Formats: sequence, C-alpha cells, structure tokens
Amino acid sequence: MNQLTIYGTSASRAIRPLWTACELAIDFQHLPQPYHGGATRNPAFLAINPNGHIPVLTDFGDGETITVWESMACSLYLSQTYGKADGVDLSPANRAEHAQALRWAFWTVTEIEVDALSSLMHRKAMPEAERRIALAEAAEKRLSAPLSVLEQHLSSQKACGSSYISGSRFTIADLCVASVLSWVRFADHEFWKAFRKCQAWLGECLGRIAYKRAQSLGVVERPISGQPDLEVAEPLFAIVSKLCRLSLKFC
Repeated sequence: MNQLTIYGTSASRAIRPLWTACELAIDFQHLPQPYHGGATRNPAFLAINPNGHIPVLTDFGDGETITVWESMACSLYLSQTYGKADGVDLSPANRAEHAQALRWAFWTVTEIEVDALSSLMHRKAMPEAERRIALAEAAEKRLSAPLSVLEQHLSSQKACGSSYISGSRFTIADLCVASVLSWVRFADHEFWKAFRKCQAWLGECLGRIAYKRAQSLGVVERPISGQPDLEVAEPLFAIVSKLCRLSLKFC
C-alpha cells in the first residue's frame, strides 16, 4: 500500500492537491507545512522540494518514493494515480477527458492565475493603504477575455446537458480551474456579475463537501523545519499577500 503525504497548509495553493485527495477519498497524511517564517527554506524541507515552496507531495510504494511539486501537477498526479477512470470519480475516463484536464489546468495557470491574484490582492487581501485599485481594474480588464472563453464553454456544455467543464460530471478539470477562479470572487461586482455562468459553476464547485473538508485541513501540526511547532497557519489572504509582495512585478 502506498504511503502518500501532502505538505502544505490548505490556506495556500496546497488546497488543490488536498481537495483532489478528499474528492478521491485517498488515505493520506497531511503535514500542514506553513509558508511563513522561512519554514520552507530550511535544509529539511529543501531536501523535499529544493524550490522551497508548498505544496509538495511524496508517494512511497513498491520500494520507491515519488516526489511531485507544483500544485496543478500534484492534483493531476493524484487524479491519474488514484482515480478509477470509471466515469464516476473526477479522474479522466478516456483520452478526451484526459486532454481536457491538461488543457484547462494549463490554461488556468497561464491565462487566469496571475491576474486573479492581482485582483484579489488589491481588492481584498492587502491592507487598504497598500491597495492599488487601478492595478485590480487593469487585471480584471485582462481577465475579461479568458473568462469569456470559459463562459462560452460553460454555455456550450449547458446546451449539451452538462453543468461542468468536461463530460457530464465534476472532474479534475473543474477542480483545477475552480481552485484559481475562487480568487476572482472578490473582483469588482459589476465586472464579475457579467459572467453569470462562471459564477454559478464556481459556486457549485466550492460547495462540494470535499472542498470544505480540504479547507478545514489548515492547522499546523508539525512543520518540516526541525524547529518548534509553529502556531495556526496564516489565513489565505496573509499568505497570498506575502506572495504578491515578493512578486509585485506580476501584479
């Protein structure tokens, strides 16, 4: 039997593999490694992920340990490795669904994530004195094009009797996109309400029991640092705020 471990607090991009694992009812160990305080920059953690980021997962079985970093890669790995491909769970059941999963996961990272993060930061997450609404507005303007693509796709899916991105059920494609698009909920109201199908679809995705369970996996139990245990992990906004301050050129 494999021994699966997922590192990272749920108040981070680690929500993606955690959500995937919860959807698949995988037996796994969760080590809610925090991001703050240099906890991912010590030798013990860098031995697991030399990039010094969460999430990362390790999967031991058949005498070898597989290590996967990058949140989307972790989710896709779990789906492919632990899914039944039976047309019931979220894993792709055929080549077409597999292609959809890859397409939408990469699309989300390249077309949505950076601007969604910028919108979140300057609308909600950063202290008010540090927010630059003009940057949020510019990000949302850029988001209009990819969100229109998703809106049209969901409309086409609806015409075929489906409420989801791929096939007729919730799949890993939905999870990957929803995990990023959740940041857009804090965008300008007039901007966001123009994408009603995206709103309805996102609400259904984030209302899933597995998502709520994954969200609850945020309390730090044992950071991988060799240092005394840290307190409860920072909430999402604080973590993303730090990420943005380190990456202002992308905001």
